[in-house]
This record gives sequence, C-alpha cells and structure tokens, in this order.
Amino acid sequence: MENKPQAGKKPLSLNIVSSNEKSKHKGFGAGSIDLNNVSPVIIDGGEAKIDIGAMHAKSKVERGIKFTPNREDVPNGRQVWLVWVAVDRDPEGQSYGGATACEMWIDSEAKRGWKILADHVNKLDYALKRRFMLDELGTAEKAALKQLLVSHNEEWWNRSSDELKSALS
Repeated sequence: MENKPQAGKKPLSLNIVSSNEKSKHKGFGAGSIDLNNVSPVIIDGGEAKIDIGAMHAKSKVERGIKFTPNREDVPNGRQVWLVWVAVDRDPEGQSYGGATACEMWIDSEAKRGWKILADHVNKLDYALKRRFMLDELGTAEKAALKQLLVSHNEEWWNRSSDELKSALS
C-alpha cells in the first residue's frame, strides 16, 4: 500500500526546529527536539572531526556501509566513535554542555559495519540533557576530542565544566 499525501496536505515528517523566536509556535510540531545546539564528532584513527552528515547516519565513514546489529558480522572492522557534543549558552557565553560517545565498527573494504542505533539515539538524548559519558573512549580518542574542542573554540572550552575537562584528561 502506497502512502501518498492527499492533495493540499503535507506528509508527516520529523522536523528539526529552530530556536529562532520568529519560528516559535504552539501548533503542530510544538515540543519537537531542537538539535541546533548539538554537533556530531567522528573519531577515526585517532583523529576527531566534526561531520554534520552523522546527524542522519551519513558521515564520511558511514556512507556506503551496510550496518548490522551483530558485532561478529564485522570481524575485520576498525573502531570508530561518534561523539554527540551539545553547546550551552548562559550569561557568561557559550560552553560545551554535554558530550556522549557511541561506538561503531567499520570495515570499509567489505562495506560492512556494526552499531546499535538505539544506543546512538539514547546517547544523543543524554548529550541534549547535558550529560557527559566519555568513559569508553581510549586515551588517544580522548586526546583527539579534547584537541578538537579546544581548537574549535578555546573560550567555550575554558567555560566548560570541570566534569568535561577531567573526563578528557
């Protein structure tokens, strides 16, 4: 059965809404999650990069990969991390307010990968709720993430909580 929208009606879709005052409303879609203040960071091979494509599971490392929930289906994969980083704003300015890490294994040659999508969604939620969950990252990954956050905006890093700074030490 094909799901065609009726004439004059838009199909339902997930909307990423702006926090812009002009676009606020109390009608349909009110209460949607505002993702404007969260960014995905991919850590691969000890290098951290912001990759906005990861918002829709289309980061550079994920493109063309068929994912499975069975880790044993990717025996030759390399470990790649997706880190959700939320930015806070307060009277003093902006800071890194939440950061959570999600594991993936990618075998680029076989075009296969492993990840638990529910874990990625839950960790995004935790970052939005201003939690820090970075214990699973190794020393090299923590150093790469810290270097990226500091180089991206040192003022934000300096205003960030001691919890983040100690998590990445």
